Amino acid sequence: MRRVSVAVVVIVLMRVGPAAAQEMGPIQAAILGTAAAMPITAADDPQSPAPRAVAFEYSDAYKTRAKIHKYAAFATLPLFATEFALGQSLYNDPSDGKKGAHIAVGTGIIGLYGVQAVTGVWNLVEAKKDPNGKKKRLTHAVLMLASGAGFAITPMLAPGHRDEIELGSSSASTHRAVAFTSIGIGTAGYLLMLFGGK
Repeated sequence: MRRVSVAVVVIVLMRVGPAAAQEMGPIQAAILGTAAAMPITAADDPQSPAPRAVAFEYSDAYKTRAKIHKYAAFATLPLFATEFALGQSLYNDPSDGKKGAHIAVGTGIIGLYGVQAVTGVWNLVEAKKDPNGKKKRLTHAVLMLASGAGFAITPMLAPGHRDEIELGSSSASTHRAVAFTSIGIGTAGYLLMLFGGK
């Protein structure tokens, strides 16, 4: 039964003729004997190898900075979560103890961003000729620098005694909005490098 089915398919394809073979795939065209008219490209060939990554040699200094950048990055999400919780608690129920802790963790985030900016931008400059992962590196850098800029201006928007008299609670809301936005952008940049693949 199987042989009869194959024979019927071959006969039908042979009756179609070479003109219709141009609209067929490479297998049908090969059966009709017109495979030369329809060459198989690398994109059509499922066994063709994927494009290989270009080899690029980095300096030892690059590798050292990359290690510092990587290990310092482990503190990113815990600091974000702590600052988020402290900021929310301070916003809902202010106290001097919470304010001090909030300032300390915020200072830690700014210090972390300083280390990450130096090591990351320096390595980004050295890696500019490496085409492998270039878009991901650049996107990560833009997101993290934008987040860092947000964290840099966030303390300037913090409510103080004079601000509360002049502006009411709008200064606290702005401070909170910029901080949460910075945390969101920084988290996106962090996760891009963590789960972005090669």
